Amino acid sequence: MASAAQKRIKSISYARYGYYFIIPFFAVYFFFQLWPLINTFILSFQENTSSGADVSYVGFDNFKVLLFGSDSRPERVAHESFINSLKNTFILWIGNFIPQIILSLSLAVWFTDAKLKIPGKGFFKVVMYLPNIITAASVSVLFLQLCGQSTDTPGAINSLLREIGVIDSNSVVQFVEGTWQSRGVVMFIQTWMWFGNTMIMLMSGIMGINPSLFEAASIDGASGGQVFRKITLPLLSPIMSYTLVTSMIGGLQMFDIPYLYHKSTKVNDDLKTVAVYIYELFHPSNGSKVQYGYSGAASVLLFIITLILGLIAFYMTRDKDEIAKKKQRKAAAKQLKLEQKNKLGGMSI
Repeated sequence: MASAAQKRIKSISYARYGYYFIIPFFAVYFFFQLWPLINTFILSFQENTSSGADVSYVGFDNFKVLLFGSDSRPERVAHESFINSLKNTFILWIGNFIPQIILSLSLAVWFTDAKLKIPGKGFFKVVMYLPNIITAASVSVLFLQLCGQSTDTPGAINSLLREIGVIDSNSVVQFVEGTWQSRGVVMFIQTWMWFGNTMIMLMSGIMGINPSLFEAASIDGASGGQVFRKITLPLLSPIMSYTLVTSMIGGLQMFDIPYLYHKSTKVNDDLKTVAVYIYELFHPSNGSKVQYGYSGAASVLLFIITLILGLIAFYMTRDKDEIAKKKQRKAAAKQLKLEQKNKLGGMSI
């Protein structure tokens, strides 16, 4: 029996402090992000150029124009521009994600391999992560200077290509205005800026794997490739799923580098992503009217596309073994419950 002193001792719960710490995030979100998000959905159903008191709602007409177009020229141009920006977005994202994940995974496995004694490992990690903290504007200016395509005063890369004889002394490679040249530079910039962050996340995932699994595989004579395919990759599936989804969200919302990487006042049509397209609709630079409906509809379509692809990514990277075990446990529990019910029913009079 508990003593009086023990009864007076009250249990202390610190669970509420967790809610205190996340209050600032939700406060900022409700004040600065929730209403713009709701207003975006409202704008997507409004007349394209209406605002204020004279607003009128047109239902799904804005979505139909962006997805399927129309015979009238303004609507046809809006449709073609949206489809082109969507195509550019996927090209730029896939073109930087594939080399990024290959490079990051290779370096993560290399740096976490206990057999390799790499000198200066910490230094290389810091250097590879540094591009991630450089502002996009600085990177854009840097590569615009490196990739300068003026015939008289070419940039460093064109000058180097002239020196080694890849191009003649009177020509330049169109790294800024060329279609695939400019896309290639933007893909390289995105890969260079983000592979360090992806590498750190994959390293944390590998370091969380039980070392005894690698030791057992080494004792059994497994090669490096077998260890990578049979142990590392399967156990990295949760962090790989997270990396895929976050990279996809960031890639589909790509804005800063494609928007800033140009010489003239106009963004290169071959680099115009959906985010750039939405920005130009809401902030036109040629004196035309703000197109509220199209910008809201394009934002909602981008959200829906991201959601669908995210669900597909989660479905493809799910743990099939864990799902099968969960189904087996449910079936066993159901069978046990049924047996107990039948047993009780048989004992009744």
